[in-house]
Parts: sequence; C-alpha cells; structure tokens
Amino acid sequence: MTASAGAAASAAQAPARPLVLHVVYRFDTGGLENGLVNLINDMPAHAYRHVVVSLTEVTDFRHRVRHADVSFIALHKGPGHGVKLYPKLYRLFRQLRPAIVHTNNLAALECSVPAWLAGVPVRIHSEHGWDVSDLDGRNTRFQRVRRLYRRFVTHYVPVSGGLDAYLRERVGVPRRRVSLIYNGVDTARFHPAAPGRPERIEGCPFSPDEHWLVGTVGRMQAVKDHANLVRALAHALQVQPALKARLRLVIVGDGALRASTEALLRELGLAELAWLPGERSDVPAVMRGLHCFALPSLAEGISYTLLEAMASGLPVIATAVGGNVELVDDGRTGVLVPSADPQALGQALARVAADPAAAVRMGAAGRARIEERFSQQAMVQAYQRLYDQHLNVPSA
Repeated sequence: MTASAGAAASAAQAPARPLVLHVVYRFDTGGLENGLVNLINDMPAHAYRHVVVSLTEVTDFRHRVRHADVSFIALHKGPGHGVKLYPKLYRLFRQLRPAIVHTNNLAALECSVPAWLAGVPVRIHSEHGWDVSDLDGRNTRFQRVRRLYRRFVTHYVPVSGGLDAYLRERVGVPRRRVSLIYNGVDTARFHPAAPGRPERIEGCPFSPDEHWLVGTVGRMQAVKDHANLVRALAHALQVQPALKARLRLVIVGDGALRASTEALLRELGLAELAWLPGERSDVPAVMRGLHCFALPSLAEGISYTLLEAMASGLPVIATAVGGNVELVDDGRTGVLVPSADPQALGQALARVAADPAAAVRMGAAGRARIEERFSQQAMVQAYQRLYDQHLNVPSA
C-alpha cells in the first residue's frame, strides 16, 4: 500500500459520512481518472468520504484531489487475473467497511467479488469506454467476463448511450439496474477565449496571431490513434498547399507512442509544423490557445477532452465512434469523420481551417451545448442521487 496506514485507519474510523471506495486499474492522467477527481472534489464534503484504490500504481495525479481526507492505496498488481489480490482486497474492505465500492471499467470489475464476500452492501460499476482490444464491444470473451461478474454488481453506470445499450443488450443487465450518467465538464474552468483571438500558449513556438492551431490532448496510446492525426495533417496540406504557411499541430500528452508519433512527423517532413510538449498541467489555458480541437480516436466513451474543448468554445473534428456521436452535432458544433481515415480527417481539417468565421460559430454552438447538457454539476448531482438511493439516504 502506498497510502499511509494512519490515513486509511482514519478513513475507517471517521463517523457519520458513508465511505465510497473507488477502484481503478491505475490512477494516472486520463479521462476516467480526471472524472473521478472532479466527482470527489465537487461532491458536497458533508455527504460522503472517499478512498481511491488503484490495482497497480498511484501517481502524482493524486494531487489534483483537493480534499486532504482522501486516501490513495496502490496494490501493485501484476499482469493477469487479480484473484491473488482477493484476500488483500477482502481484508481492506473489512477494515475500511465502505458503504459503496465503485469499480471502474473491465480491469477493476473483478473487485466486485471480494467486495461482495466482505459484505459491502452496494457495489456500483461504471463503464467509461473501449480499449484497443475491443473497439466496439464485439469481443465475445469480454462479454462473457462481464456476464460472469454481473451477479456481484448492484448497479451499473454507463457514461454514454452506446455503453448503456451494450450493457443491456450484450451483457444482459436489466434496465432497472442501469443508470446512464454522462460525463460533465467544469464550465468555469474551461471557458472560451475572446472570439477569434486565442491566447498565447506558454512555451509554444507558434503564435495564434500568425498560425491556425489545431490541437489534441490525451494519453498517447494506440486507441487514441495520434498517427491518424499526423497523416491527416499531411493530407490537408496536399489538399490545400497554401495552408502550410499557417496550419500548425499541437499534441499535448505523453505515453508509449510519443516517440513513434515524433518519428512519423519527421518521416513526413512535418516536424517543424508540430509541437509535442508532453503532459501539461495547464490544459484549460492550452485549450484557449487553439483554434480547433481534433480527436482521432479509434474508440471513445464520453471523452473528457472533447467536453473540455467544446466548453472552451472550440470547433471539434472527431471520429464518429462511441460517445463522440452523442456529443458532436455534425455540421453545427463540429465535424464527424470515419475512424482510421486520414484522408477524411485531413479534408475536414482543411475545410474548417479555410473558414475561420464558420469555425468560431461552431465553437460557440458547442459551448452552448455543453452548458445545456454536459455540466459537471449535473454529473456530480446524478452520482450523489444514485449513491443516496442505494443507501436510502433522504433527499436534501
């Protein structure tokens, strides 16, 4: 365990407020983890206590949590099934006695078994999106695994309509045991720059006054398909060679595929037109420095970075996968393109870059859509209601 024993013991002994124990595979920079941080930070402190258990590691990302009474526990799990962790998890659940164990994604689902064995009264499981090994939920082995654990889960939370349908139709979860809760974004933290006047990004070699910046933010892993975006940039410049003077690419994030992405940029002669600063802690400011946001993923649930980009008043160009089609109003708030199709993505980039006024209108429409349906306040309230209902807590 990486959290101090004293912190965990304090969480176990604190009176009154029910404890929610959140389980993730790894607590590091990512959309799922970002959503969990927002949920913990914004849920009323008088309502619930929180502990975060990572099956593998807890990184410095934990400092994003503002509440000092939140403990973080890392179990350093190795590859493969986590049955060897069951005794440790059982003892942990018996020690802390959470009212709710809230697991996240398939990698943490198996923890519902030791939670059930330990007598945890409520086991909630959230599905946040797909991995490169199962881009559209058709992997029958993963369906069987989810069915196997179904009896140990009290209630399910999909974050998109597609995941909601998957749980009901392919995993066989009854409708009464499923609550769709969309991810939400902090619309005060993520807000637009002045229309048509992006702010200068600290450290960026490109000027928003001279260049038209298209950017993406996220962990550099296979499912995000950054290579698609690089090839799309090359195609956009073939379609409109004049764009080479002003079209620039910003890729924020780090991960296993960063080096190969940089190599591809060099191979295509685009290295001077792109900036890859790695992971940044000032993502809201980065968003306000862009003219357009691109999401080239092979699969998504409800992407936090897409929500953040729309809240920042940016037009978005995204692949038509998963929850992207629920967020983006094609032609009004942005453009949807097929996944793994750099020609289609490149043509969309060229088209949006060629009409800055239309891009600003798309960005404004996207901001309005976020304010109407995808606020962080609505998300947190929905989770609190779900917790309250399962613990029979009276409404405030």
